Amino acid sequence: MKRASLFKSIIPASLSVLVLTSCQQQEDTSAPEQSPQPSAEQAVQKKSHPAKDSSAINANEIAKKYIIADTHIDVPYRLEEEYEDISHPTEHGDFDYERARSGGLDAAFMSIYIPASLQEKGGSKQMADKLIDMVEEIVSKAPKKYALAYSTKQVEDNFAKGIISLPMGMENGSPIEGKFENLKHFYERGIRYITLTHSKANHISDSSYDENRPAKGLTDFGKKLVVEMNKMGIMIDVSHISDEAFFQVMEFSQVPVIASHSSARKFTPGFERNMSDEMIKLLASKGGVIQINFGSTFISQVSIDHWNIFKKARTAFMDQHGVKQSSEEVKAFTEEYLAKKPFPYANLDDVLDHFDHVVKLVGIDYVGIGSDYDGVGDSLPTGLKDVSTYPNLIQGFIDRGYSEQDIAKILSGNLMRVWKQVENYAEKTKTAQ
Repeated sequence: MKRASLFKSIIPASLSVLVLTSCQQQEDTSAPEQSPQPSAEQAVQKKSHPAKDSSAINANEIAKKYIIADTHIDVPYRLEEEYEDISHPTEHGDFDYERARSGGLDAAFMSIYIPASLQEKGGSKQMADKLIDMVEEIVSKAPKKYALAYSTKQVEDNFAKGIISLPMGMENGSPIEGKFENLKHFYERGIRYITLTHSKANHISDSSYDENRPAKGLTDFGKKLVVEMNKMGIMIDVSHISDEAFFQVMEFSQVPVIASHSSARKFTPGFERNMSDEMIKLLASKGGVIQINFGSTFISQVSIDHWNIFKKARTAFMDQHGVKQSSEEVKAFTEEYLAKKPFPYANLDDVLDHFDHVVKLVGIDYVGIGSDYDGVGDSLPTGLKDVSTYPNLIQGFIDRGYSEQDIAKILSGNLMRVWKQVENYAEKTKTAQ
């Protein structure tokens, strides 16, 4: 998710939750066959720390002991809108080096987010390359703090060196522009997963946010792209796509897929952006993993309802006064509305409920972290406001009786297992050619 840059200059940061949630609904329009699994110990344990029983270890120790991978952090587009040096503490946003190190974050997938508006006016590929350039520049300026990571081995090697990995995923496949040579181009530039679409249907897939469903799932090109992504070694991300598209991906993909930043629809009935129990079961049966999004409007129906009521009230105000959403009048209306009816944030327990649900539904091996930090504005839940707070999540798992090995799987073991399967399939395919 992204907040619309249109509103950045007119709405205070304290109100960004409303801008953000509107982007979840209509960004750019209304604005606002399963392989044996390696143990978590084998996959992610720090060699310098002997294994301990989770009852004898605290959350901070676990955060330091295992790789923490978060598959969706929107730093690049945040910096595109307003640059800050994230190798030092920053005034804005949810991510910088000091907070990431404090929280134990080791592999922060940088989201190469492409707004749906560029699908029509052009420039998707150029924007993707620009944001990749930015990530490369961040690494080049702070090589003792950050490193690129094009493979699971590089993540593990960087981890051993104490350096934070910045692997990359592309949010919205529009930069592919219907050309398989562009898929190869972005693989060579370091893209290791692609979210097939975002808020609008594109040349690959229909979107869960778009009432217009021209492909009724995947386009013909999209179906071919899934096969080519498997061969190339790029993980397929089913976040954002329509339900029909999801089931088609599961039919065509020969390797497990990920939902890089989605949550459980059980708690948000009718919110297609989250995954239904049927979808989670199918994802898991194929070896995939759902990475839980932390945003309140992904976690809590109460938060969603608040937003929907506000949106109706705002629309009525705009119609009555003949003003645009970007006007000072609407800004004042929004401030007054929130003062009287504050946004109801989700909390840590609400987020933990989503993890619990997936674990009870399909088991511990199919869930991970996809926070959407820097992508959901001010809608983050209490207790999980930025990348320094992963120990809070870990403590929640401990309090709910999760074993140390289980926690290690959630932190990165499950995701690394899927990524390795994708790498191995691509290597075998290339060898066979």
